[in-house]
Amino acid sequence: MIEIKEVRTKREQKDFLNFPLKLYKDCPYYSPGLYISEKDIFKKDYFYYKTCDAIYFNAYKDGVMVGRIGGILQKSANEKWHQKRVRFTRYDVIDDLEVSKALLKAVEDWAKTKGMTSVFGPMGFSDMEKEGLLVEGFNEPTTFSENYNYEYYKTHLEKLGYVKDVDWIAHQCRLGNMDVDSKLKIIDMLMKKYELHYCEEKNTSKFLDKYGAQFFDIVEESYNDLYQTVPFIPEQIEDMISSFKLIISPKFVSLILDKEEKVVAFAIMFPMISPILNKTGGHLYPWILPSLIHTLKHPKVVEFGLIGVRKNYLNSGISWCTQKTFLEMLKNKEIDYAETNLTLEDNAPILAMLHKYELRDHRRVRTYIKKI
Repeated sequence: MIEIKEVRTKREQKDFLNFPLKLYKDCPYYSPGLYISEKDIFKKDYFYYKTCDAIYFNAYKDGVMVGRIGGILQKSANEKWHQKRVRFTRYDVIDDLEVSKALLKAVEDWAKTKGMTSVFGPMGFSDMEKEGLLVEGFNEPTTFSENYNYEYYKTHLEKLGYVKDVDWIAHQCRLGNMDVDSKLKIIDMLMKKYELHYCEEKNTSKFLDKYGAQFFDIVEESYNDLYQTVPFIPEQIEDMISSFKLIISPKFVSLILDKEEKVVAFAIMFPMISPILNKTGGHLYPWILPSLIHTLKHPKVVEFGLIGVRKNYLNSGISWCTQKTFLEMLKNKEIDYAETNLTLEDNAPILAMLHKYELRDHRRVRTYIKKI
């Protein structure tokens, strides 16, 4: 017998958080989020609840937990995109179609009580969270920013009436046969042409305190028309800047400024830390700190985090100038390659830039939708 319970007690919250860690315990490709950050979803004052309603469910079969799911009513997104949707999130389940059916029905029924007409996902509270269901690349390690799931998830959703909404593609990005010196010369010419320069601040806290807010202005401007993006709220920006202080260094950022020291473009790379967190289930235990710190300072693989360009500099070539740091690292063999994370399959400007590198398309991620 399958029982679906709304998560209410501390014990049920802990079960919800721990279930995927048990499900993927022996899976080398899974990348957990930071456990301490995931716990925030059960705080009544979690900043996302200013614009969202949410509900969480655990599934039990014969008294044993066999799945979990969340539902999010993202009011800002529905208002922006003129939709009546609920997002399903944090969907994890054993290979049992009936369990998936019961979990998704719980979210669908909740969505109906909210007057919504469709359910889609997996999606988080915003596009800054993990999103999408893995549909290709099950034997490839995922990054800290991506979801991992077993292959049967796709089968479950499709049998239950969910269809494709959008796809993202993830790439491994290497130098290949690129003439780096020629590219760097072109970058220098463009920087001089537009009277721009790179930020030289080396202190992470000062760097983010001074320019962090401008990052998000540009992100909002650059990403505004992309799939299901939602406006930032001040508390979200504050939280992300605090998180960035833990995991980025100015050496992994190309920050381009104009004569007035205003940010016009940037690219942020993150050292790839998912293999370390996989060993601890996303916990920051003291014994992993030495290897974590070493990886943050001297990564062999980096993730492309965010790239942004102000609209008045689009089609100027400045987006390519944001790649200078990455090109120099590849040229000097400081890193082996980059994981691009997820790029919408129809995001032509980013794909055009990436295809100047040697790419290996190795993961595909999808959101699914169902009318209710």
